[in-house]
Amino acid sequence: MTRIAYLLTQDSGGPVDVTVRLAAALAKSGSADVRVFGPRPRRGAELVDPFFEEILVPRKGDVRAARQARAALRSWRPDVVHAQDRRSGLVSAGLATTGTRIVHTYHGVPDDVEEPWFRGVRGAMAPPAYTRAVLAADAAVARVVHRTVVPAREMGQFLRDRLYVPPHRMTHIDNCVDVGAADPPAGPVRSLVFVGLLVERKGLLTLLDALETTMPPDATLTVVGDGPQRTQAEGRAARRGLSARVRFLGFRSDVPELLLDHDALVLPSTMEQQPLVVAEAMAAGKPVVATDTGGVADMLGVPGSDCPRPGDVASLAARLRDLFADPDPGSTGRRLATRARERFTAEVCARRHLDLYRALTVSER
Repeated sequence: MTRIAYLLTQDSGGPVDVTVRLAAALAKSGSADVRVFGPRPRRGAELVDPFFEEILVPRKGDVRAARQARAALRSWRPDVVHAQDRRSGLVSAGLATTGTRIVHTYHGVPDDVEEPWFRGVRGAMAPPAYTRAVLAADAAVARVVHRTVVPAREMGQFLRDRLYVPPHRMTHIDNCVDVGAADPPAGPVRSLVFVGLLVERKGLLTLLDALETTMPPDATLTVVGDGPQRTQAEGRAARRGLSARVRFLGFRSDVPELLLDHDALVLPSTMEQQPLVVAEAMAAGKPVVATDTGGVADMLGVPGSDCPRPGDVASLAARLRDLFADPDPGSTGRRLATRARERFTAEVCARRHLDLYRALTVSER
């Protein structure tokens, strides 16, 4: 049986959530021997506790901790080590010459990489020097490990065109989310939810500006998340006359339940790859208004031109106006729920990863 070691250096965030679901699904299937190495996940730890081993690499430059992590991995003798965040990619690259096959999922570029530069738009502003150094390290890791998994095809194109990673060293596999019962809206959309860090790239201020002229009197927005932009966002809502209809909940651990309680998700980000909350909203049967960034349009199964442009208040307002006026948003919700079950379940994700692991270990022999 193939032995798969998952390596994490963080205890929360999208890569951790994906790893927990993927490892649990593989272990449940009985098709692989699985172990998760890293800090204990804050969410879903009970799913991996039976095959979890704690190791800590608190900083990129912690050579001693990285050496100990590699020793712990070698002692278990895995066939494949799958690194699931940037720091674990750096750690696992040191095992690439030991005979173990190394896989690294590239979950996203640094936060200060802007969409135009990411897409190769001529004249777009390049990120600062430190970020370019991080990207150079990412490119080096991708050339050392045996395969880089990209959840969004657009990320694979970026790695190929901007970081010059050979295409044959990359594989596209979608992220996975918990998929339960769907609950499409039964009537016109009136309750919106935004989920994300309250930082500039998530576009909350753009959303509040767009809602000023499009929000029906009986509509509401719930903001789930926290961050440095919260005070500014609360002030913007007040100046736009929206205070009574916008709730700020802060960080919440019950995002899937909150999605079910609302009619539609809005995610007006200026930079994403394959956001888990979009897949979660789709699985819940909710219409989604999200900007044309990363792989979002592909997730929704629509042309990018059908999505608002990142940072563009007018195009976001137009799409929200259409959403509020739609007499049957439930049909969209049902279509998205079907699409989510075809692409984003843990079982589908586990099957595709297992195919990759087996192909890599067979090629070794």
